[in-house]
Amino acid sequence: MGEELNERSRRILEAIVEDYIGTAEPIGSRAVTRRHQLGLSPATVRNVMADLEEMGYIVSPHTSAGRVPTDKGYRFYVDTLLQVGQLDPQQKSRIEQYYRLDGLRVEERLREAGKVLSAISSYAGVVMIPRFTSTVFRHIEFLKLSQGKILVVFVSRSGLVQNKVIETDPPLSQHELEQVSNYLNQTLTGLSIQDIKAKIVRDMAEEKATYDQLLRRALELSREALCEEIGGQVFIEGACNILEQSEFKDLERMKRLFRAFEQKSLLVELLDKSQHAKGVQIFIGSESEYSEIEGCSLITASYSSSRGTIGTLGVIGPSRMNYSQVIPVVDYTARLVSQVLEIESE
Repeated sequence: MGEELNERSRRILEAIVEDYIGTAEPIGSRAVTRRHQLGLSPATVRNVMADLEEMGYIVSPHTSAGRVPTDKGYRFYVDTLLQVGQLDPQQKSRIEQYYRLDGLRVEERLREAGKVLSAISSYAGVVMIPRFTSTVFRHIEFLKLSQGKILVVFVSRSGLVQNKVIETDPPLSQHELEQVSNYLNQTLTGLSIQDIKAKIVRDMAEEKATYDQLLRRALELSREALCEEIGGQVFIEGACNILEQSEFKDLERMKRLFRAFEQKSLLVELLDKSQHAKGVQIFIGSESEYSEIEGCSLITASYSSSRGTIGTLGVIGPSRMNYSQVIPVVDYTARLVSQVLEIESE
């Protein structure tokens, strides 16, 4: 894509994108020559703009002479032209505020991170809490609810808590459940949930005669408790900020976006995709193949522990967002969350 544009075309596209980000108004050739020292006449700029439009980088939203960037234009800008800014000390201090909040559970800290992302970017902050299979096991407890039903409480090393109700037949007494919990806590602590699931499969495949009845029940309960993925919950903070953007005066576009916020499954899919990639990831408008976020961009980064990536956070806003300022905010927040979780898991 980069070979299609010469230096002059690149400079004019960069000017159009940055001016449109700042004004939300279609950009004309005279505005480009007036605001930028390009050494080109308005007529020359108009000709280049016509070429950029023909190649799909910009488009005219109506009959005016102004142009706005397309998703292709934003992508070229982000990948090729963008100069990412640096956070100033005040911004870093605001992001670090949640780090100094003591006594919060992991979920509460992650929600605070979403609030900080929203406050600094003026868009919506999104944070996906870790899927439990990506965390390290610390403790499990089985609590008898009613005949045949048991509440399973998982606690990860970082303090993440997940609950799940399972059924067992024949039923076990609370004393038997405590024996099962004690055995599992002694043998599984320090393993990742993924490792535990593999261990249970291996152990159950071995000679069952070597296990007593209670041990067999412990393995069966563990397998039942871990048979489905839990987690993947998404916090969305500051969604109302998006309503202040001019793009969302379109009622239908606003409804589609907020339906996506309500369902959250779409955001989980996007955040899952970026969880396995390194560095900051940027999804722009129609590139995501989800019509619900058309006209929006999602900037994400993964946070991790010493055992690897465990979750994703980011900012969602209009495609006309200030990428140079939002990218370092997302990157710094993800790195800070990683530090917090690592310290608290020790």
